[in-house]
Amino acid sequence: PCMLKLLFAFSGQANALQPLSFTPADAVSRRSVLFAPAAAAAAMVATNPAPSSAAGPNGLPLTTAPSGLKWADAKVGSGKPLEAGSTASIDYSMASTAGRFPQIYTTKDKGTPYRWTLGDGKTIAGIENAIIGEDGMPPMLPGGIRRVIVPSKFGYEALSAPNSKCVEGSAVGPIPPKDDTGAYQRWVQFYCNPRIPYQPDLVLDIKLYGKRTNL
Repeated sequence: PCMLKLLFAFSGQANALQPLSFTPADAVSRRSVLFAPAAAAAAMVATNPAPSSAAGPNGLPLTTAPSGLKWADAKVGSGKPLEAGSTASIDYSMASTAGRFPQIYTTKDKGTPYRWTLGDGKTIAGIENAIIGEDGMPPMLPGGIRRVIVPSKFGYEALSAPNSKCVEGSAVGPIPPKDDTGAYQRWVQFYCNPRIPYQPDLVLDIKLYGKRTNL
């Protein structure tokens, strides 16, 4: 199966990680949360979301917040949480819960984290809520790594309208760069396409960096 190329080795044992298998409880493997196969991530959330879990004793439960966001922390950071108006800097890995090749894009090893001002309207609510926190989900702390399953209402739902501008800077982000043709086309297929009746949920792994004073 196509492996979901997620962000960060947890405890430095990326090569030892095993694919997840799923049984009827809502959890992901603590060591595998950032390296789950795409098929497993897709199984988490389908058109009609169904509970799923990782086998084994080290399961880290995915919690569903009242808003519908699902989340799990692979690593809890330290320090103070960011607030609206702060500059956020993250690396992320993005995948879809649909399609034969769910992996879309990652900023890992690109040398340029994704940055924006929290609350400026330029980033999907699913990422902002994951960082700031909400009812049932604490804020992330710098250095933390969190997986979120983002329903379309907190993602790119607005871009399903005809004639939407689907490039970074003209639409809500993050958006894969157009010079990465494969990643950009996979993203457009699912998240900026008025011809499909629904947008599949996003799987996002987010690593939050410390506070920055400017972009």
